[in-house]
Amino acid sequence: MTDVHGSPDRRAVLATMGAAAVASPALAAPVVAAPVVAATSVRETRLNGRDALTLSNGRMQLSVLPGGGFIGEVRLNTGRAQADVNPMRVPHYPTIDPYAFDYDRDGDRYGTDVQARLMAGYMGHFTCFPQFGNQPEEFKAADYNQHGEALAVKWQRQSAPADTLSMQAELPRTRYRFSRDITMLPDETVAYVTESATNLMIQDRPLQWVQHVTMGPPFAAVGRMYVDASVDRVVLGAGNDARLGDWPQSPNAAGAMHDYRVFSGDTGYWLMQRTGHNWFVAYNTDLKLLFAHVWDASVNPWLLDWQQNKTNLRKPWDGKAVARGLCWGDSLIQGAKNAVVQGSNFGVPQYSWIDSLATRRQRYAILLTEMPAGWQGAAALTTADGAITITEKNGGRTLRIKASRI
Repeated sequence: MTDVHGSPDRRAVLATMGAAAVASPALAAPVVAAPVVAATSVRETRLNGRDALTLSNGRMQLSVLPGGGFIGEVRLNTGRAQADVNPMRVPHYPTIDPYAFDYDRDGDRYGTDVQARLMAGYMGHFTCFPQFGNQPEEFKAADYNQHGEALAVKWQRQSAPADTLSMQAELPRTRYRFSRDITMLPDETVAYVTESATNLMIQDRPLQWVQHVTMGPPFAAVGRMYVDASVDRVVLGAGNDARLGDWPQSPNAAGAMHDYRVFSGDTGYWLMQRTGHNWFVAYNTDLKLLFAHVWDASVNPWLLDWQQNKTNLRKPWDGKAVARGLCWGDSLIQGAKNAVVQGSNFGVPQYSWIDSLATRRQRYAILLTEMPAGWQGAAALTTADGAITITEKNGGRTLRIKASRI
């Protein structure tokens, strides 16, 4: 699903759906009305008090905040309350567009540390670019922020086909141009995302590119939310004491077995597969709702399972935040400089490169579907024949989700 500028995208699949047949009047069967399939459209909306752009096809909708490019909403449109829950995290406090944040004016609400600008605008899924994490002292002194510049600027809508929401962000401080196209086809509950980053400098340089997919209540609930994923091993310990453990259960620091699938409030560090597609499948047993991402494994081998369950007492968390962020991408490490210094973990790099004046692209898919009662979890996710197929554990059922561009 990755295309480096100048090279063909070998993973792109062209939809070839065939031509419609026409019967002669003498042989025509009785006319049966075809089901109405809503066309995809983009409209200007509001989401939790902020300007948004909503892409919808009648079966699913996805809303993006131009202030920081946050994907603040992904929901089904079934008319059934449980199935139509938005799994994305919506903070318990009012947010603002992060480019409007001012430490002197807004510090009392959102804090004064290096996270403050992100906290001011935080909602759902955002792209950490061109770094993941921060170097706190350096970034705060430079009035820079955690998780990169892309979340801190206003994204502008670009011309695109009716089934696509296209947006672009200029990053003047780090000298990148970043864009994201999200396409949703009729009669599908899958969104196809293409992100592009252009290096505006005449030198090649390292970067970090991570999707911070943050889910919140009611979807994220202790003892009710689970995640299955294409995990190779989990990272146990830190620094020189770090080692690899088994997925999904390994001993924690106290020696007790810990199940990494469960939302418990404990953060995990996962080394993913390195070939083909990586994926996660998150689900809530009460809501019967399943939410998944599928992406290219070759340049995105890491996933940070960040969890928060009312333990952070600082502003604006105030001991109230419940969230689970599945942060997948090319790194686990705090800040690009630290990633370069460390280089790799267990032989797997913690950053990637972009060439002089080059453009890099990544493609991934977001999907939602209802799941049957008694779902045991996902044993596998495969992509073939215009569909995403999720196979249940213990030799169980399969869910086949139409995905004609996967």
